[in-house]
Amino acid sequence: MFKSLKPANVILIVLATLLVANVPLASAQNTTTLSKTLLLEQSVELTSSTIDTKTIRVSFPVGFKTPWHTHEGPGPRYVVKGKLQVVEGGKTNTYSSGDVFWETGSLMSVENIGKDTAELIIFELTSAH
Repeated sequence: MFKSLKPANVILIVLATLLVANVPLASAQNTTTLSKTLLLEQSVELTSSTIDTKTIRVSFPVGFKTPWHTHEGPGPRYVVKGKLQVVEGGKTNTYSSGDVFWETGSLMSVENIGKDTAELIIFELTSAH
């Protein structure tokens, strides 16, 4: 039976078979679900009906320690990589890659206590000016 098939027809049959064999794979990929994990939840009392937001990426060289400082507003902070020691409100905490913490906007200091550059994403919430 296969002796009478032309080479072009054999190629079409092989391609069609491969296509049909891959259909379940394509369907399986389309049924993937979104994974969602709550990293931090914080109630915030807004002082204004309009809030300005900032998203800031900060890189800390090895051993770098900020002077005591404040930010314009509170918000979540996400450690992209590295290990940071944060002193705020008389408390010292250590955060590593993947950690999320809430910064109040109070006087604070941050130090890179890891062996590589550390990166932090700051999401800042402030009253609109």
